[in-house]
Amino acid sequence: MDTYETLNSALVKLFRDVMDLEEQAIINSEYCDITNNDMHVIEAVGLEEPRNMSTIAKLLSVTVGTLTIAMNSLVKKGYVNRERGKEDRRVVYISLSEKGKRAYRHHEEFHRHMIDEILRDLTKEETEALVKSLAKLDRWFRRFQES
Repeated sequence: MDTYETLNSALVKLFRDVMDLEEQAIINSEYCDITNNDMHVIEAVGLEEPRNMSTIAKLLSVTVGTLTIAMNSLVKKGYVNRERGKEDRRVVYISLSEKGKRAYRHHEEFHRHMIDEILRDLTKEETEALVKSLAKLDRWFRRFQES
């Protein structure tokens, strides 16, 4: 197999495997009412100050309309709180409820465990090379999205 085929196969397989593993790990009996995509919306809302819908949509690379559909579901299920701006009532701010914060931390723990396991058997040099390569890959994806 040449370099192109090896990289293409590895990237496609890694993406699929991470999504599958993440779904198996984070969508458990406590969080059986949400999807992997819902969990990524929860991650984008974050634990800090409330964020407006436009900011969250940009983080997720989706339209505000698409995000609104997901947000309606998460509000109904009790994961997020929606509040109109005090100064500008047109602006909608989103924050995590206590249930949403627990889901966020659960998701974060999966990622922490995944990274710890990946790094466990790598040398310092291999870790540095992996970080550098993934940063370049990420920059390429960002440029591709913007064009």
